[in-house]
Amino acid sequence: MESSGLHPELSALSWLIGLWVGVGTGQYPTIDDFRFGQEVAFSTDGRPFLSYSSRSWLLDENGERVRPLAAESGFLRPRPGNTVEMQLSHAAGYSEIWYGKVEVTGIEQAKITGARVEFRTDLVARTETAKEYVEGHRLYGLVDGRLLWTFDMSAMGQPLSNHLAATLHPMEESL
Repeated sequence: MESSGLHPELSALSWLIGLWVGVGTGQYPTIDDFRFGQEVAFSTDGRPFLSYSSRSWLLDENGERVRPLAAESGFLRPRPGNTVEMQLSHAAGYSEIWYGKVEVTGIEQAKITGARVEFRTDLVARTETAKEYVEGHRLYGLVDGRLLWTFDMSAMGQPLSNHLAATLHPMEESL
């Protein structure tokens, strides 16, 4: 482990670490469009994985919270060749296994200033009470100090299409 507390295997994912907050939009052929607020945290305890948690709220036209929307948590585990495994569980009754690849696009003064990680589902499992959801694609990117992300899904008999996108801002510098 490095003296900074960051496991060396996490170096390509270090740009994700911290608390991120912001606003996004949601849409899908089977629902009305909406805006949401989101808080996302990526953290490490020194071992070679990141812990992840996300929660979101429906926002009204004034940007005020109306009600909770979604909660998910999981782990990102780096693998050889800048590949990454992600395990997620959702309060709505889903568990997913994702595989992806990290690409660092900018480094200044030994700090990552631009990067992206793209994931595709390998497995989607759901409880009997969860709505049908069969496939997902996620893209996270570090652009101008912000975390941008998007989520495409295939669900409810619909083909893979965009469901969520958000722009998040860092709230604190932490490991």
